[in-house]
Amino acid sequence: MPSVTGNILVADDDPYVQGILKDRLESLGYRVLLAGDGARALEIVDRDELRLMFLDIEMPGLKGLQVLREIRRREKDFPVVIITAFGTIDLAVEAMKGGAFDFIPKPFKAAQIAHVVQKAVDQQRLIREMELLSEEVDQRYKLVTGTSKTLAAALDIARKAAVTKSTVLLLGESGVGKELFARAIHNWSDRKDCPFVAINCVGLSKELLESELFGYERGAFTGAQHSKKGKIELADGGTVFLDEIGDISEVLQTKLLRFLQEREFERVGGTELIPVDVRIIAATNCDLEIAVREGRFREDLYYRIKVVPITLPPLRNRKEDIPELVQYFIHRFARESKRGISRISDEALAKLVSYDWPGNVRELANVIERAVVIGQPPVIQQEDLPLEILAAHAPQAESATLSYQEATDRYRRELIIKTLQQTNGNRSAAAKILGLERSYFLKLMKTFEVA
Repeated sequence: MPSVTGNILVADDDPYVQGILKDRLESLGYRVLLAGDGARALEIVDRDELRLMFLDIEMPGLKGLQVLREIRRREKDFPVVIITAFGTIDLAVEAMKGGAFDFIPKPFKAAQIAHVVQKAVDQQRLIREMELLSEEVDQRYKLVTGTSKTLAAALDIARKAAVTKSTVLLLGESGVGKELFARAIHNWSDRKDCPFVAINCVGLSKELLESELFGYERGAFTGAQHSKKGKIELADGGTVFLDEIGDISEVLQTKLLRFLQEREFERVGGTELIPVDVRIIAATNCDLEIAVREGRFREDLYYRIKVVPITLPPLRNRKEDIPELVQYFIHRFARESKRGISRISDEALAKLVSYDWPGNVRELANVIERAVVIGQPPVIQQEDLPLEILAAHAPQAESATLSYQEATDRYRRELIIKTLQQTNGNRSAAAKILGLERSYFLKLMKTFEVA
C-alpha cells in the first residue's frame, strides 16, 4: 500500500458512496476520514489538516453548499469537490461560485476520482510554488537596515514620507541600495498592493525612454504598429521609481515636469491627455545642484522632485551594519545556489569590516555571492575573499615597508599556496576554485615561485 500522503474527508450520508471513495482514496495513499452529515464534517474540518474534501450536496441537517460556505468563512483553503446525484448546470455554477474546486455527478468511476485528486494536488503544489517564489522575490528586495545612526535617520524620514503622496528624491553613491529603499517606501505606503515599476533612465536612449515612460500611439514612429501603454500608465495607483534621473534629456525633463505638475500626459504621437495617480520616487548618484548651475538639469524640475530628499550613507560610513548585511547575503545566496554555507569566520568578517567598499552594498553582495560559490561549507574563510580585500589589509608593520604592488603579490602568493593545500596539491582543482584558467594559474605559480 502506498505511504499516507495526507487526509481526505468524505462527507456523504450514503454508506455505499463512503465505501467506494474510501477504498479508492486509500489505494492512492491517503488517510480517509468519514462524515455522514454537515455538522460532523465541520467538526473534522476544525480538528484535522485536510488535503482535499469530497462533499455531498444532499445531507441531513446542513446541506453541502451551506457546509462549503462555512468552510470558506473559516478561511480553510483546501480544495472541496462537490458530489451529487442531482447534478444540474445551475447547481454546479452555484457550487463553483461558493469556492468549490470541482463538481462530479453520481455515479462516478474510479478513474474520475483519481483524476480529480491529482488535479487538486497539482493545483495546490502550483499555489505553494507561487507562494515560495513570492517569498523569494520579497527576500531579494528586503531592506536590511542594521543599527547605524546614519541609516536610521534616513529610514525615519522615509517612513514619514511613505504615508504621503509626496515625491521622494533618493541621493547617494552608486550601489548604496536606492532601489531597495524605494521599494521599502512603496511597501510602507497605502499603494503597496498596486504596481512598483522601476525604470533605469541611463539604460535607454532618450527616444526609447520617452516611449517607455509614456507609451506611444500607433504610427508614432517607424515600427509602431500598435498603441502601447507606458510604464507610468501601467503603474496607475502605484509607484514609479526613476533611477539615475540626472541623466535624462532636456526634452524629457520638460515632459516629466509637466506630468509632475498636472499628473496627466500624452503618449508619444498622441493628443489625448491621460490622467494617472502614481507616486514618483527619483534617484541619482550625481550632484543635481551642480547640474542645475551648469544648465544640464532644469531648476524647476529639480525643486519639483526634491520635495522629500533623503541621502543614503555609503557603506564605509556605516560599517557597524556590515555583519548583519553579510549574514543576510550568506543566507540568501546559499539558498539560491544550494550551497551549505551558513556563516563566516571571525577573521574573514574582520577583513570585510576593515575594507572601504567603493562599490557599497552592491559590491558586498557580489563578494559574498562569490565566497558562497567557491567556499567550503559551512564557513566562509579568508581565502574565499577577493585579492583586493585581502591585499588592502596588510599588517601595519608591513604596510610601512611594502608598496601596494608588493603587498598584493604577497597575498596572491599566499592565496595560491592555501588553495593548493586545500586541494592536496591538485592544480586543476585549485585553479577551478579560484575561477582561473589552468594555464594562467600555472603561470602565476611560476611568477610567485610556488612549487
